[in-house]
Amino acid sequence: MALHQIDRLDKKILQLISQDARIPFLEVARECNVSGAAIHQRIQKLRNTGIIKGSEFVIDTYKVGFQTCAYIGITLNDVKSFPAVVDELQKIPEIVECHYATGKYSMFVKIYAKDNRHLLQIILEKMTPIPGIAHTETFQISLDEVFHRQLSVFEIETTHELFEDELE
Repeated sequence: MALHQIDRLDKKILQLISQDARIPFLEVARECNVSGAAIHQRIQKLRNTGIIKGSEFVIDTYKVGFQTCAYIGITLNDVKSFPAVVDELQKIPEIVECHYATGKYSMFVKIYAKDNRHLLQIILEKMTPIPGIAHTETFQISLDEVFHRQLSVFEIETTHELFEDELE
């Protein structure tokens, strides 16, 4: 898939909405010195091209009773089973991330459980029976999430810098 070219205005919009997904479009428009309609169109374009994948509310897992977070490496019997394994892993609601990986493991997953016994139950009863999984290894248990954020590599530029190139 070809990368979509984003300009300075797109970068500024992405920076602002990645800091606060609930920021009103009119506030983004004021920060960018453009109309609300322009922001709406730009955000729609960013959604349509897949640059923005959505927005979400973040649940504090600890406060809702899921106090164990673990990272598990999965080795597959055959790499061709990857799509079928992914389909089955998606059915396990406690798995919140799944990554295709290089190295010792074919896949990595991030999983939340109520406690260590619940984690063991998920691994033994839900994960290891999946056809195509050779074995799993729980190699890290998170003691606490120190921070979590969106990718934020776009510097917010001043309005002057934002439109400087367009005036030239």
